[in-house]
Amino acid sequence: MAGFTTDRPSDKPCPCCGGPNVRVFFGEDSVPRNSCLLLDDPDTAAGFPRGRLDIGFCDDCGFITNTAFEPGSAEYSQRYEETQGFSGRFMEFAKELAQRWVEDYQLHDRTVLEIGCGKGEFLIEMAKAGAGHCIGIDPGVHPERIDDPEAADIEWIIDFYDERYSHLDADVVICRHTLEHIPNVAEFLTSIRKAIGDRPDTVILFELPDVYRVLTEIAFWDIYHEHCSYFSLGSLARVFRQTGFEVVELGREYDDQYLLIAAKPSTVPAAGEPLPEEDDLDDLRRGVEHFRTGYEALVEDWRKRLVELREHDGKAVIWGSGSKGVSFISNLDISDEVVAAVDINPHKWGKFMVGSNHEIISPESLTEIRPELVVAMNPIYLGEIGDDLRKLGVDTTLLAL
Repeated sequence: MAGFTTDRPSDKPCPCCGGPNVRVFFGEDSVPRNSCLLLDDPDTAAGFPRGRLDIGFCDDCGFITNTAFEPGSAEYSQRYEETQGFSGRFMEFAKELAQRWVEDYQLHDRTVLEIGCGKGEFLIEMAKAGAGHCIGIDPGVHPERIDDPEAADIEWIIDFYDERYSHLDADVVICRHTLEHIPNVAEFLTSIRKAIGDRPDTVILFELPDVYRVLTEIAFWDIYHEHCSYFSLGSLARVFRQTGFEVVELGREYDDQYLLIAAKPSTVPAAGEPLPEEDDLDDLRRGVEHFRTGYEALVEDWRKRLVELREHDGKAVIWGSGSKGVSFISNLDISDEVVAAVDINPHKWGKFMVGSNHEIISPESLTEIRPELVVAMNPIYLGEIGDDLRKLGVDTTLLAL
């Protein structure tokens, strides 16, 4: 079901700062509770449980959250297939980032704990870059799928991180693309700070999506049920300072899609002087209004394009069957206007997208479908996708969100 814009106060306080000034500006009544699960048949995919979005903005700290999110409503398990590790472009970035972090923060031979390690690709890159003992914890990790020799000494824990693992002493705590899945953000960061204790040299390195880009680009496809927490540079730094950390470095990466923060434990509240990048509350307020007022026109533009193509017997596919694809189709409220979802991850082929029940196919399948339009779910992969289409001899129009 398509989303809608609104402007109303929330009856819930901000999960980051506890402030009362949260206003809901975007919602969706029926959205799939998961978007990265591997489902074997279209009926199960179509009938998958749904939840609600009530996306609210905290005027006090800039945090954006799904005020209707119910903890535990999203499934994270070994059938959760979120990895981008089959993309050469993504892995190039991961390798460079791992090398940079090891060098910049002197992490050679130091123990690394990655909370939310996914399928383990980044932790392997950390080991290759010279880090010491590595521990990865994630309910969706598949150790049996990892055949890199560098992973032989990595410890994998198939579970969620909580106080049960506070005994894991690490010199470095990494958390990439996980904090946006945590509803009680301040509580989660406080638990990490408590586990670190009196080890002031511990390095904290987080990476997560930038909500300011989502607002300014009206990237509605980047708002979905699993992501219950959305950060800007400022709101991220503020919650880190609030929960016992000093912010060492703050910036954007990956074509400004991701936020990176480096921090260290502090013994005093709000340690250190705020960085210039943290002063973004006015920008966020304008971004929220831009999203709210521009959403309907952008959705209608995409819907019209796909409907008209279908009416002229043309075929469209999306490239990318994960969360962006699920949210894109859900917001447009379309069905056979898209004939399939292409994905380079072979573990997804023959499965069905949650909510819309579109089949997930290999790039090679396009030689039979011969679509008139391919819509890439992320513009950063346009070069990679274009190369694949040329190699396959598929002559089509390629657009990106």
